[in-house]
Amino acid sequence: MPLVVDPNKSGFEKVLRDYQIKALKMVWNSEDEGVTSREVYLHVNNVLEGKTISRASIINFLNAMCNENVLAYVEETCKGGMRRKYSPALDEEGFKRYIAQSVFESLMKDFPTQTIAALKETLGSRAGEVGL
Repeated sequence: MPLVVDPNKSGFEKVLRDYQIKALKMVWNSEDEGVTSREVYLHVNNVLEGKTISRASIINFLNAMCNENVLAYVEETCKGGMRRKYSPALDEEGFKRYIAQSVFESLMKDFPTQTIAALKETLGSRAGEVGL
Protein backbone atom coordinates (compact mmCIF):
# COMPACT_ATOMS: atom_id res chain seq x y z
CA MET A 1 0.00 0.00 0.00
CA PRO A 2 1.76 3.16 -1.11
CA LEU A 3 1.63 5.98 1.42
CA VAL A 4 -0.13 9.13 0.30
CA VAL A 5 0.85 12.02 2.54
CA ASP A 6 -1.46 14.97 3.19
CA PRO A 7 0.68 17.56 5.01
CA ASN A 8 -2.43 19.56 5.94
CA LYS A 9 -3.64 16.83 8.29
CA SER A 10 -2.18 15.81 11.61
CA GLY A 11 -0.98 12.56 13.15
CA PHE A 12 -1.82 9.32 11.41
CA GLU A 13 -4.48 11.16 9.40
CA LYS A 14 -1.60 12.38 7.22
CA VAL A 15 -1.34 8.88 5.71
CA LEU A 16 -4.39 6.84 6.81
CA ARG A 17 -8.17 7.08 6.71
CA ASP A 18 -10.08 7.20 9.99
CA TYR A 19 -11.20 3.57 9.82
CA GLN A 20 -7.64 2.45 9.10
CA ILE A 21 -6.35 4.25 12.18
CA LYS A 22 -9.02 2.61 14.33
CA ALA A 23 -8.23 -0.80 12.84
CA LEU A 24 -4.48 -0.45 13.48
CA LYS A 25 -5.01 0.78 17.03
CA MET A 26 -7.26 -2.18 17.74
CA VAL A 27 -4.59 -4.61 16.55
CA TRP A 28 -1.92 -2.77 18.56
CA ASN A 29 -4.08 -3.00 21.68
CA SER A 30 -4.99 -6.66 21.17
CA GLU A 31 -3.76 -9.47 23.35
CA ASP A 32 -0.89 -11.70 22.22
CA GLU A 33 -3.07 -14.13 20.30
CA GLY A 34 -4.08 -11.57 17.66
CA VAL A 35 -7.45 -10.60 16.20
CA THR A 36 -9.50 -11.72 13.24
CA SER A 37 -10.74 -9.47 10.46
CA ARG A 38 -14.27 -10.02 11.81
CA GLU A 39 -13.26 -8.69 15.23
CA VAL A 40 -11.59 -5.67 13.65
CA TYR A 41 -14.60 -5.09 11.37
CA LEU A 42 -17.05 -5.18 14.30
CA HIS A 43 -14.87 -2.91 16.42
CA VAL A 44 -14.27 -0.32 13.69
CA ASN A 45 -17.94 -0.11 12.77
CA ASN A 46 -18.85 0.18 16.44
CA VAL A 47 -16.54 3.16 17.05
CA LEU A 48 -17.03 5.01 13.74
CA GLU A 49 -19.48 7.83 14.07
CA GLY A 50 -22.25 7.86 11.49
CA LYS A 51 -20.76 5.60 8.86
CA THR A 52 -19.87 2.00 8.18
CA ILE A 53 -16.95 0.30 6.48
CA SER A 54 -17.22 -2.95 4.55
CA ARG A 55 -15.50 -6.06 5.78
CA ALA A 56 -13.69 -6.26 2.43
CA SER A 57 -12.15 -2.81 3.07
CA ILE A 58 -10.97 -3.98 6.49
CA ILE A 59 -9.50 -7.20 5.09
CA ASN A 60 -7.79 -5.38 2.21
CA PHE A 61 -6.25 -2.87 4.63
CA LEU A 62 -5.07 -5.52 7.09
CA ASN A 63 -3.51 -7.55 4.29
CA ALA A 64 -1.82 -4.45 2.84
CA MET A 65 -0.33 -3.74 6.28
CA CYS A 66 0.93 -7.33 6.36
CA ASN A 67 2.55 -6.84 2.95
CA GLU A 68 4.34 -3.77 4.33
CA ASN A 69 5.44 -5.72 7.44
CA VAL A 70 3.48 -3.39 9.71
CA LEU A 71 1.25 -6.30 10.78
CA ALA A 72 1.85 -10.05 10.92
CA TYR A 73 -0.62 -12.89 10.69
CA VAL A 74 -1.00 -16.59 11.31
CA GLU A 75 -3.51 -18.74 9.51
CA GLU A 76 -5.65 -21.09 11.52
CA THR A 77 -8.44 -23.49 10.72
CA CYS A 78 -11.93 -22.63 11.76
CA LYS A 79 -15.47 -23.80 11.11
CA GLY A 80 -15.63 -22.23 7.64
CA GLY A 81 -12.11 -23.14 6.52
CA MET A 82 -9.07 -20.93 7.15
CA ARG A 83 -8.80 -17.48 8.72
CA ARG A 84 -6.04 -15.07 9.54
CA LYS A 85 -5.29 -13.71 12.99
CA TYR A 86 -3.50 -10.39 12.80
CA SER A 87 -0.96 -9.10 15.30
CA PRO A 88 1.50 -6.19 15.35
CA ALA A 89 4.81 -6.57 13.54
CA LEU A 90 5.54 -2.91 14.35
CA ASP A 91 4.24 -1.10 17.40
CA GLU A 92 2.90 2.45 17.15
CA GLU A 93 6.36 4.01 17.48
CA GLY A 94 7.76 1.61 14.88
CA PHE A 95 4.97 2.54 12.48
CA LYS A 96 5.70 6.24 12.92
CA ARG A 97 9.33 5.56 12.05
CA TYR A 98 8.21 3.48 9.03
CA ILE A 99 6.15 6.44 7.77
CA ALA A 100 9.03 8.88 8.20
CA GLN A 101 11.53 6.52 6.58
CA SER A 102 9.23 5.82 3.62
CA VAL A 103 8.70 9.53 2.99
CA PHE A 104 12.41 10.39 3.30
CA GLU A 105 13.48 7.50 1.06
CA SER A 106 11.03 8.63 -1.61
CA LEU A 107 12.15 12.26 -1.38
CA MET A 108 15.83 11.30 -1.41
CA LYS A 109 15.27 9.18 -4.51
CA ASP A 110 13.65 12.01 -6.49
CA PHE A 111 15.00 15.19 -4.88
CA PRO A 112 18.17 14.35 -2.91
CA THR A 113 19.80 17.80 -2.83
CA GLN A 114 16.58 19.65 -2.10
CA THR A 115 15.56 17.16 0.61
CA ILE A 116 18.84 17.54 2.47
CA ALA A 117 18.69 21.33 2.14
CA ALA A 118 15.10 21.42 3.42
CA LEU A 119 15.97 19.09 6.29
CA LYS A 120 18.91 21.30 7.30
CA GLU A 121 16.69 24.36 7.13
CA THR A 122 13.94 22.70 9.16
CA LEU A 123 16.36 21.44 11.84
CA GLY A 124 18.16 24.78 12.06
CA SER A 125 20.83 24.72 14.78
CA ARG A 126 20.08 21.04 15.51
CA ALA A 127 21.25 19.96 12.03
CA GLY A 128 24.80 19.47 13.37
CA GLU A 129 23.47 17.03 16.00
CA VAL A 130 22.47 14.62 13.24
CA GLY A 131 25.49 15.22 11.05
CA LEU A 132 23.92 17.50 8.44
